[in-house]
Amino acid sequence: MKKTIATLIAGLFATAAFAQTPAPAATTTTTATPSVAKTEANADVKAAKADAQAAKADAKEAKASAKHAMHRKHKAKHHAVKKEAAKDTTVAADTTAPVAK
Repeated sequence: MKKTIATLIAGLFATAAFAQTPAPAATTTTTATPSVAKTEANADVKAAKADAQAAKADAKEAKASAKHAMHRKHKAKHHAVKKEAAKDTTVAADTTAPVAK
């Protein structure tokens, strides 16, 4: 959860920094032919798909990490309870009255 919040905050800072930069100087533009425009559009679509796949993989990894962390927390709690129970039985066994001979 902390990673997610840190990522969101970093994204906000990056967005703010990008918004603050001045626009690049206007250059002379040439009209692109339809085939060049289509090629650029296809490249943009492929880049968007790659970004979507990367985001999906990151989300899957984050979900697995969270699941693993929850499992470790549960396991540690169970171990502590088990250790405490063993401690209680050891104390009970040690406090019995000595057997008279």
